[in-house]
Amino acid sequence: MQAVHSKPKSTVVKNIGLGVFTVLFVLMIVAPFLWLLLAAFKTGKELYSMPVQILPSGFNFQNFADAFKMQPLASYIVNSLIVAILSTVLIIIIASLVSFALARTQIKGKRLVLLMLLSISLLPPVTILNPIYLMMSNLKMMNTTYGLALVLVAIELPTAAWYLMSFFQTIPDALEESAMIDGANVVTIFCRILMPLVAPGVFTVSIMTFIAVWNNYLFASVLNPSKKARTVTVALTMYAGETTTPWNTIAAAAIVSCVPLVIMVLICQKRIVSGMVDGAVKG
Repeated sequence: MQAVHSKPKSTVVKNIGLGVFTVLFVLMIVAPFLWLLLAAFKTGKELYSMPVQILPSGFNFQNFADAFKMQPLASYIVNSLIVAILSTVLIIIIASLVSFALARTQIKGKRLVLLMLLSISLLPPVTILNPIYLMMSNLKMMNTTYGLALVLVAIELPTAAWYLMSFFQTIPDALEESAMIDGANVVTIFCRILMPLVAPGVFTVSIMTFIAVWNNYLFASVLNPSKKARTVTVALTMYAGETTTPWNTIAAAAIVSCVPLVIMVLICQKRIVSGMVDGAVKG
């Protein structure tokens, strides 16, 4: 009979340590969201009770009703959707063209352009807030969804172009050369050959861009302060009163504001993972 060899003790300890670390890491990420969800169903008394009451006594939906009564939350969500969709579409169109040009052409100063893209993406947004505010004010584009969308396009475009360029670089030049021999022009090659091949990457970058634009607070609060153009991230700060802050209502409003993102990610999770894996393997 063949002897059954047990795993080395060091391997078992390593696996246990890795499992414990994974569980702690997941708990660290999930805990704030779980606490937010529980707070959304608590009454004010339960929220401030001592000792701390972790679980609510029941599913109290009054906080969600108050979230819509105290602020026009639905219109704020619509504003955020308009800004996020418009920004994402423009960013993906422009970033695809830019990344294709950078990946396929040997232009002079290409490395400088790439360095500028990376530098801009790392630049703290607050450093350019003042000139952007003055520019938007002079152009009469304050408190408009399209004005905020254009600003966020400029902010998120370098990062999207940087990511998409890595996907274009994985496609062999032989495909384009074969298409050119068959008489295809650059537009045909880009639209009918390259874009379908980088579609998983484009999809992944689109989701990442949409989430980044949706969660933007700094520019939305400064450029769209009026009630009619306010986005949902800014609206969450409007629930606080002069003397009291209804944290349970704010938690309920925050949960509602996350619903579009959660639904989108759940529906598109397979495509997101596919794009990330393709980029990691091919890159």
